[in-house]
Amino acid sequence: MSYRVAMDIGGTFTDFVVVDEDAGVTRAGKTSTTPASPEQGVLEGLGDFVPDLPEISFIVHGTTVGLNAFLERKGTRVLLLMTAGVRDAYSIARHDRKELYTLQYRKPQRLVPRRDVYEVVERLRWDGSVETELDEATLQPLIDAVRQEEIEAVAVCLIHAYVNPVHELRVRELLEQACPGLSVTLSHEIAREWREYERASTAVLNAYVAPRVEGYLQKLEGELARRGVEPALHVMQSNGGITTAAKARQQPVQTLLSGPVGGTIGGAALSKVTRRPNLLCIDMGGTSFDLSLIVDGRPTVSTETELEGLPILMPLVDIHTIGAGGGSLAWLEAGGLRVGPQSAGAVPGPACYGRGGTQPTVTDANLHLGRLDPEFFLGGRMHLDADAAAGALSAIGSELGLDDATFAEGMLAIVNANMADAMRTITVKQGIDPRDYSLVAFGGAGPMHAVWLAQELEIKEVVVPWSPGTFSAWGMLQTDIRHDVVRSFYRPLGSLDGGAPVADVYAELQLEGAELLAGEGMGEQDRYFARSADMRYVGQEYTVTVPIGAEIDLAAIDASFHEQHRIRYGHSTPGAPVEFVNLRLAAFGRIAGEAAPFTASGRSEPAVIGERHVLFGGEEHATEVVRRDLLRPGDRQRGPAVIEEDGSTTVVPPGWAVEVDGHGNLLVREED
Repeated sequence: MSYRVAMDIGGTFTDFVVVDEDAGVTRAGKTSTTPASPEQGVLEGLGDFVPDLPEISFIVHGTTVGLNAFLERKGTRVLLLMTAGVRDAYSIARHDRKELYTLQYRKPQRLVPRRDVYEVVERLRWDGSVETELDEATLQPLIDAVRQEEIEAVAVCLIHAYVNPVHELRVRELLEQACPGLSVTLSHEIAREWREYERASTAVLNAYVAPRVEGYLQKLEGELARRGVEPALHVMQSNGGITTAAKARQQPVQTLLSGPVGGTIGGAALSKVTRRPNLLCIDMGGTSFDLSLIVDGRPTVSTETELEGLPILMPLVDIHTIGAGGGSLAWLEAGGLRVGPQSAGAVPGPACYGRGGTQPTVTDANLHLGRLDPEFFLGGRMHLDADAAAGALSAIGSELGLDDATFAEGMLAIVNANMADAMRTITVKQGIDPRDYSLVAFGGAGPMHAVWLAQELEIKEVVVPWSPGTFSAWGMLQTDIRHDVVRSFYRPLGSLDGGAPVADVYAELQLEGAELLAGEGMGEQDRYFARSADMRYVGQEYTVTVPIGAEIDLAAIDASFHEQHRIRYGHSTPGAPVEFVNLRLAAFGRIAGEAAPFTASGRSEPAVIGERHVLFGGEEHATEVVRRDLLRPGDRQRGPAVIEEDGSTTVVPPGWAVEVDGHGNLLVREED
């Protein structure tokens, strides 16, 4: 036996996908997340879904430990060290207002207050030459604070260190000598780019989550080794690739979006298989609603983002997240009904879980409306308490003068409107027409709400992939090892006499990328590289990322920049002077396995297993209940219908129909 295993920790459930390479069969399942000790839920699930742990040949993990530590502000206290004279750059941040019409607007709270920002005497010029040598004695106040206040982590961001890291490297050496065991984050290793504030913010965030992520991964690796799992544990990264846990411990900021990104990579694989180049992916789980785009078969990737107003400089798949999931709580504010972003989480969970929850959630509403079978949740491994759900709904619905059914549909209408607004944020507000896309719905709750979301944005087709409840975990098995390297390169394109200077920098970056891949055991035959450049019109502040081919053709690069600028901003100025800012290289190591092909059920019994009454628009409808594992390619089912499987439920309302394609996907479309 030989198993390839993917594990994805969510807010409510931990998902597993296990590929039996010998039999060519893929299995999937869920276990409850254990927030107090996340590795316990992972290990319990492995025991449930993998027959023989020592036979695992590859294992990859998507974790939200770092992201949750940041969102819940449960990271460690961090001290920040900056060059003397620029100490306040991190505190001042930028002058733009994120909310233009908020009269009492306040800047997002920094992870490091000003009192915890220290200075060191040193100075590098923009070209990396030393203007002021490092004064090692000025580090002493920071060292004293680390010792006296039992600080676990320090972030170091010295000016222009992205060009020449000599002073940052020496600072780490001195800190580790004086304070053994201290976690030290250097900005040039995390974000080797210009802009001091953004680089400092990224380094601080890495240092803030480092002890939590390092401790978790070390504990999980130790437990896996004790159970006979020999292959190195891999971790999904925010850039869409994977890396070893050992490397992830060095740069834990790379794991912040590792769970949601798995779904986007799965969407890219689905795009290739189904020949649908443009997909809008939605992942609705128990706590969050994650959105991403597949454009021309590839996920959209940016070089920076913000989390709760704090910037992060690193390549990452564009993910937009809001607090909306099956566990989202309904609550009243000024007499009006709100749903989310607060969540019941895994403990106590929705009221219907019977774990002590008393507030109504989206899952309780779906159960009360008949869209969930209380006896077939998680394939029958978990029973839902319909009476507890009704009691929770009644507690708030009665305050609004609504019966339980009307209140439940009102809850769903509100959460659907919130999710539709989020979908417009990454499509309409970016100049993208969502009607040109197919909606891919996954996560445990995604297929239940997908049709209503498609109606909101006038999308004509909903695609529900195989095992949507574990689709993000499946996506983690469809990607390769990836490392990104970058070099600042401030040169006007017109000043270059040929492409040799650009080619020379890429050659250096490729050597650096190859060294990183070699450190992960990737042989030369398994390595490949992708080039890009951050470019802008001379005088602009921000850049557009342009793909660069193997041959450096400056005229072609110039034309490509203008086209990319037109796509991004809706206009361009061909002939205007253009300049390079950064040269980037993504180094890949081939490791993705072939996904097991879909095989139809060999059983001959009908897929429709019964009928129950389900509420749609305030009216009860006799609704057929369908078992997805009994469907075969070409099968068609008219709505209303509820299609049940182990990890998810697909709801097809009246006026819509579903068809099974040759890959086992459900294609839901409005009837003519």
